[in-house]
Amino acid sequence: MVQTNTLWLLKPYLYPFMKDVYKSAVGSAIYIPMCIVGGLFISVLISRAWSGVIMLGVVFIFILHLFFNTYYTISGNELKIKCGFIINKTIDISTIKKIEPSRNMLSSPALSMDRLEIFYNQYDSVLISPEDKAGFIERLKGINNNIVTN
Repeated sequence: MVQTNTLWLLKPYLYPFMKDVYKSAVGSAIYIPMCIVGGLFISVLISRAWSGVIMLGVVFIFILHLFFNTYYTISGNELKIKCGFIINKTIDISTIKKIEPSRNMLSSPALSMDRLEIFYNQYDSVLISPEDKAGFIERLKGINNNIVTN
């Protein structure tokens, strides 16, 4: 008896009810500040400058917090962008007009320079860097097939 998984047949109809989480890709540039702060932390620790140890420890914990808490969630008709406790943005997927690749260095909720720029509403855009770009774009286009991609 051959058993098949028929869930893929229902996937287009289940899109509005599914919740997918896409972690941010991590580029090598994020490791540079972590190494600098870590090295400074060790040198200040050796010299026993306790106020410096505390300050650098807080900075290092902040960077780690962003590192582990930057992700993008597609739930229903919403794209939720989370970057630590700094950015918590929700975008209505039906307002997304275009998605294109970007290497823009602007500050954004992305841990990699290999980014996607999402244009939504009239003049708004956001830079993100999901690990699975193709799957992310496919998922968004499954909800809003009017999205233009390059």
